[in-house]
Amino acid sequence: MATTVHLAETVATQEETIILGALAFPILVVGGDNQISYVNAATEQFLEQGRSFLIGFSVENIFAKHSPILSLMKQVRSGSSSVLEHDIDLSRSRTGTRRVSIQASPLQDGGDAVVMSFHSHGAARNMERQLVHRGAARSVTAMASMLAHEVKNPLSGIRGAAQLLERAVSVEDQPLAELIKEEADRICKLVDRMGVFGDEGPPDRQEVNIHEVLNRVHQLAAAEFTENIKILTDYDPSLPSVLANKDQLIQVFLNLIKNAVEAMPDQTGEIRLATGFRRGVRLTVPGNHERVHLPLMISVADNGNGISPDIVQNIFDPFVTTKSGGTGLGLALVAKLVNDHGGVIEFETSGDGSCFRLYFPMLEILSTERLPT
Repeated sequence: MATTVHLAETVATQEETIILGALAFPILVVGGDNQISYVNAATEQFLEQGRSFLIGFSVENIFAKHSPILSLMKQVRSGSSSVLEHDIDLSRSRTGTRRVSIQASPLQDGGDAVVMSFHSHGAARNMERQLVHRGAARSVTAMASMLAHEVKNPLSGIRGAAQLLERAVSVEDQPLAELIKEEADRICKLVDRMGVFGDEGPPDRQEVNIHEVLNRVHQLAAAEFTENIKILTDYDPSLPSVLANKDQLIQVFLNLIKNAVEAMPDQTGEIRLATGFRRGVRLTVPGNHERVHLPLMISVADNGNGISPDIVQNIFDPFVTTKSGGTGLGLALVAKLVNDHGGVIEFETSGDGSCFRLYFPMLEILSTERLPT
């Protein structure tokens, strides 16, 4: 432990420490004994652990034993030069699927200490997805309005005509009239399901504790899905409230859990519900000078087969699905409801599972902050 303290003291002067702490990307210093001797604030958020826990802890216990980080540190120590590795898999059960680039360098006068900086190359891609998802939500809203006004009325006439035909035609032809009625009814049910996308203005919202929502979802999911699905929770109890429609949020997380269950082979596996506070997350609203802080993070992760690469780019579009008999409306509804609450949704997926992360504004800062003009 004495070595760790010495390294922590030699990492930087007080001024340099302040600068390192202000950096938006994670900085991690590992001593020659592979114990962590320094982390900045971004690292605490990145690893979802506090500084008091991380300092002095072995890096081998933070990352998997087969993690490429260990070989990266060995390479730096043997060559005494900086190494940059792209597309490193840092997936963990706690944080979900995560791929980053890592710059590792020897610490000057620090013995075998190694300084590592982590850079996520998915930020721009995720922001682009937010705009696409919002566009998908708007397209579904327009489609729902069109269906309600332009489809259901003619269907009622078709069904009524089929009923009259059923009485007039021969017994042999009556099954055809019955078929017309059944198909008209089936289309009406689909239109009714699309009705939830109708543009009815902002939802009726009130102060909601997100953990009350997740506890209700947990109970409903445990009752509905097979006992072979294990639902784990990792909550931040200090999370503040959100201004939301409780019923709609329940629908959002039930849809995500249902998708997670269906992604698992033989519907056997684990789903992890997690919450956290992400101070630096914000979204610039297109078309004006406002930015909205979105610090409340809720994630739904599974260890299923992941999302098919064929639909990853359009996963939130309506009618996009690989399920037999599926309508592809579940995730489109999720995107629409999250958008209605002023939030954003992103996801990561691989052959080892998927993780959906939702970000919402907390109650105290729902009023947006003006950017300087």
